[in-house]
Amino acid sequence: MKLIFQEYSIILIFLILALIISFIIFALSYFIIPQNADQEKVSAYECGFNPFDDARATFDVRFYLVAILFLIFDLEISFLFPWSLALGSIPLFGFWTMVIFLVILTIGFVYEWYKGALEWE
Repeated sequence: MKLIFQEYSIILIFLILALIISFIIFALSYFIIPQNADQEKVSAYECGFNPFDDARATFDVRFYLVAILFLIFDLEISFLFPWSLALGSIPLFGFWTMVIFLVILTIGFVYEWYKGALEWE
């Protein structure tokens, strides 16, 4: 048990120091900076202009479609990066597996483009 504590004590010390430093920085920023709230600071801010509608209004489905497409292609890049680094040492099966993966994603992207999910009115 003593050996395990010796190995993980560095991590515990690091976490304690990180908490102490973050609380000190938070306290300093709260006490040093003046807390003067004016009308501009407390007003709602959306993309550079005042809000013109209720915040609980429904969004158009296109926002969600673009967000999902972004996540899909962002995850594609997270798969492609390690694959490209190990491309010289993987067998031919690994290469063709990724090619099939890319073809499936490309077909999905072309389908979304054809259906007009990326077009704004």
